[in-house]
Amino acid sequence: IFVRENREPEGGRGGKSRPVGGGFGGGTTVFVGNLSWDVTWQTLKDHMREAGEVTHADILKRGDGKSSGGGLVTYADAASARRAMKTLTDTELNGRPIFVREDREGGGGG
Repeated sequence: IFVRENREPEGGRGGKSRPVGGGFGGGTTVFVGNLSWDVTWQTLKDHMREAGEVTHADILKRGDGKSSGGGLVTYADAASARRAMKTLTDTELNGRPIFVREDREGGGGG
């Protein structure tokens, strides 16, 4: 059995501190899926702003640097994240219906 100690700075990679999802109730990060490959982080942030103040938005990338069709959006508060899941699922972004759910991966990936 191998146990690895996590030595990354608080907040994960890059030292930028941002809240992560986890079991919803207090999480502020949501996963957005079915994104068009040409959606940018700015387009995603602008669309998701309808539910509340967005503090961070990022498009998840595959190993070759291309979009994976998903993204992570962090809100200033959990109420806005919950509102996004309720009100922005099945809305259209760049011609595609998106879905919004809690971030089950804890803000990782990419």
